[in-house]
Amino acid sequence: DGSYHDVDSNEMAFKIAGSMGFKEGALKASPVLLEPIMGVEVETPEEYMGDVMGDLNRRRGIILGMDDSAGVKVLKAEVPLSEMFGYSTSLRSQTQGRATYTMEFKKYQDAPANVAEAVIKKAS
Repeated sequence: DGSYHDVDSNEMAFKIAGSMGFKEGALKASPVLLEPIMGVEVETPEEYMGDVMGDLNRRRGIILGMDDSAGVKVLKAEVPLSEMFGYSTSLRSQTQGRATYTMEFKKYQDAPANVAEAVIKKAS
């Protein structure tokens, strides 16, 4: 009934009740897992453009566009941060060290179901 009782009103009882209420509320809220999306800009010689684009696509990247600049191609994409680990090594290998990239935070986006399930499984 929510009122205080000498026998069963103690600190542990309130912690348990609070925990149960939080869990029930979280499930009813239909939570989603968000992942950070990074804006990536790659400058690469034209002969490596296909390899660079393929690698970004394998990393769940979305290619936004390409430009020409001072003899190199500039590729703009959005890629989940979790997929960018090890990218600098991969880019150097693919382009014989001739490409560079910059990366900055753009937004948060709902994580795909398979990614969310893997994260939840790893955390529990």
